Amino acid sequence: MDQVPNLQPAGRRRVAAIDIGTNSIHLLVAEVDPKLCSFSVVLAEKATTRLGDRDPHSGELSAEAIERAFRTLRHDRDLALSHGVEQIVTAATSAVREAPNGRDFLVALQEQLGLDVDLVSGPEEARLIYLGVLSGMAFADRPHLIIDIGGGSTELVLADGQDARCLSSTRIGAVRLQREFCQQDPLPADRRGFLQAYIQGALDPAVAEVKAALRPGEQPLMVATSGTAMALAALAAAEDPKPPLKLHGYRLCRERIDQLTARLLAMTPEQRRALSAINERRSEIIVPGALILQTAMAMLQVRELVVCDRALREGLIVDWMLRNGLLDDRFAFQSTIRERTVLHLAQSFGVDPSRADRVAAHALSLYDQSRGLLHADDGPGRELLWAAAQLHTCGKSINISAYHKHSWYLIRHGELLGYSELEHLMVAAIGRYHRRSLPKKRHESWQLIEGREQRRTVSSMALLLRLAAALDRRPAPVIAAFQVQRQEGAVGIVLQPVAAAPGQPQVDLSLERWSLQACAAVVREACGLELRVPEH
Repeated sequence: MDQVPNLQPAGRRRVAAIDIGTNSIHLLVAEVDPKLCSFSVVLAEKATTRLGDRDPHSGELSAEAIERAFRTLRHDRDLALSHGVEQIVTAATSAVREAPNGRDFLVALQEQLGLDVDLVSGPEEARLIYLGVLSGMAFADRPHLIIDIGGGSTELVLADGQDARCLSSTRIGAVRLQREFCQQDPLPADRRGFLQAYIQGALDPAVAEVKAALRPGEQPLMVATSGTAMALAALAAAEDPKPPLKLHGYRLCRERIDQLTARLLAMTPEQRRALSAINERRSEIIVPGALILQTAMAMLQVRELVVCDRALREGLIVDWMLRNGLLDDRFAFQSTIRERTVLHLAQSFGVDPSRADRVAAHALSLYDQSRGLLHADDGPGRELLWAAAQLHTCGKSINISAYHKHSWYLIRHGELLGYSELEHLMVAAIGRYHRRSLPKKRHESWQLIEGREQRRTVSSMALLLRLAAALDRRPAPVIAAFQVQRQEGAVGIVLQPVAAAPGQPQVDLSLERWSLQACAAVVREACGLELRVPEH
């Protein structure tokens, strides 16, 4: 094999994951940062190959489907190697594991393309999906119920921040049901009822297992991954007055799922193909996929779900990191997901880490010392403030002039895993308003924050970040500590310089006092307090 150039920065490692599914084949090339124990997606591709279109009599993978798969996998292999990956990890799921000639197909892949493919079981597929979701969402203390509707199987996972309590796989999927039950389109009412009953019967054991693993009083958050969920979210989002920038983290209530499913059931194939929010191949199998999701939500008595764009292919990357000693433990990985994704984004934009750390430390100290004085936040804003402090100068990578506006854009459009869409917007807005003008109604960054409480949090956290940034005007640290004083109608900030080196004069903090005093008008407007920065 030709030598491939090393394209990644020093210390980074690249790995590719290929998910050979019933409906499609996904390629993902990831760049792993061993220091941060995180990865970023370099390339993602998908091809609809329909391996699930098996021979109706023998159940074997058809010659046409195998040819489509080989063509796609050859392309994926070559593309991955061109990106300098050190390994390609590949998994095949339900279509291949159920086909009598499935193992022959995998042998041919190894012999002809040099791809070693793991034929994963249903529970192992569920585990890998779980790892993928872990890499993209913060579970906190709430149990999460993950549903992944594939082409040939549907996985249900119940997990929390400490353990996976239930990993189940059922033999119903969008391609399988379309082939077996949807010869008439639109579905007649009696056929639809039969299909819904079949789905319910197939889901029954997995649903019972999930319910048995739930503790009294627990209300799990449902997370929906993969094609069906993303397609339904795209259809719903297209009708929103303010469509989200990304579908990851988008929420759908059960009533909306019911409405979408009813509309899709009434459409002809031509009408579904005309839907701009989904592609033509997805429109062919969206009806049975939607019925699976609708039925699962009803059986589990779930009122809302959140969409996650990470699934099995990302799980393969996390599993590779675990097996190669780049992660000690998947739950430690999960617990620090928000921190790691912020640091990863800051690094990608060339933010000076030492200065970002200093500003973040100043901001958190201000937060802790000024509760009830400069802000009334009861906890959620502290983590958003830290994230914004780490990222507030990233706009300098575009242009030093008005860099706070560029920072807003970069944070807004960057990947912040573990944060909700609203939290993501709030971090970006806090970074935006740490300098220059206060929020104005005409600003897009302000219009996107619709809730009054959320706007209050953004304003107060941005004020703290403004003061923290004013305390760090030089390349080297000069402030050892500071104290926030509550005064009559005022707030005082007393600065303590770092200790001078032997034989050197004490550090003069007049620049920092001047910089802080320049924030006085904003403090007065925001809090009605005078800002005092005494010399001693």
